[in-house]
Amino acid sequence: MADNYNKKALEQKKAKKKQDKLMRKEERKANNNKGKSLDELLVYVDEYGNVTDVPPEKQNRIEINLEDIQLGAAPIVVEEIKEFTGIVSSFLTDKAYGFITEDNSRESVFVHSNQMLDEIKENDRVTYHKERTPKGYSAINVRKIN
Repeated sequence: MADNYNKKALEQKKAKKKQDKLMRKEERKANNNKGKSLDELLVYVDEYGNVTDVPPEKQNRIEINLEDIQLGAAPIVVEEIKEFTGIVSSFLTDKAYGFITEDNSRESVFVHSNQMLDEIKENDRVTYHKERTPKGYSAINVRKIN
């Protein structure tokens, strides 16, 4: 007899849970405020590429000059070729590279034997041009001053 009472109690619990679930579902349907209108879903992009909810005809726009738009890679800025002077602070003949200390700024500039027009050694005065490399400046067209 206890078995039947227990079975009935479990069935009543299941039915109650099912009914509660159905009531919650109906309540959610009745109080649904998640749906948005089409106007609320639309977004626009302004002239700077930012997302906004203001339509394009109501936005303050600036005039863009078509000549200012550049297509392709960035322009190469040609630096003025300037001749520098300095003293060879160190040069390793077996490694074929060294450094030149610039006269004005006391900056060290890398030099390789491929970029030399004359033979140089330590403490020689030289003239050269600078070339920008990924690691800094490098001396090119290095000439010894007599």
